[in-house]
Amino acid sequence: MATGQGWRLGARTRKWYLVGHLVSAAAWFGLDLALGILACTALLTGDPAVTATSLRALEFFAVWPMFAASVLTLTTGVVLGLGSKYGLVRYWWVAAKLAVNVLMTVLILASLRPGINAAADYGRALMAGETAARPSDLLYPVFVAPSLLLFSYLLTVFKPWGLLRRGSAGKTLAHDGA
Repeated sequence: MATGQGWRLGARTRKWYLVGHLVSAAAWFGLDLALGILACTALLTGDPAVTATSLRALEFFAVWPMFAASVLTLTTGVVLGLGSKYGLVRYWWVAAKLAVNVLMTVLILASLRPGINAAADYGRALMAGETAARPSDLLYPVFVAPSLLLFSYLLTVFKPWGLLRRGSAGKTLAHDGA
């Protein structure tokens, strides 16, 4: 819907996008927690079968379902930002949430995917009775991803920092081009 201030979502449409945004963000957080439980189980158990099963289970949901949830969260967030009074980069807290979401979406493919593949290969080797190098960096995503998602949730609730200055972005671009 068009207004004097630009395009805005209608109330009913906005609520549906908000529901989609909340559900996809909750799914993403849940997948991150499940990844943490499986990774910690694999690292803390003394039973090779439990370790192997936990690591193999990671490859089935940790990358592509998490990536889908992140993209859906990003998409609905962009639509909500563009179609509401908050804008996409009008407020610091919205810009920070956007940056966190884009960063985490990229990290799922660039960092998490190779680590999960290595963990799953280690799990397969354990199941086959072979020896293989144990993956060492499984705890990094267990702490970083839920922390960043929690940070985004807190930004949504408390909405800190206020408006971005419109003039400062233009001055920065002008100085960078000189």
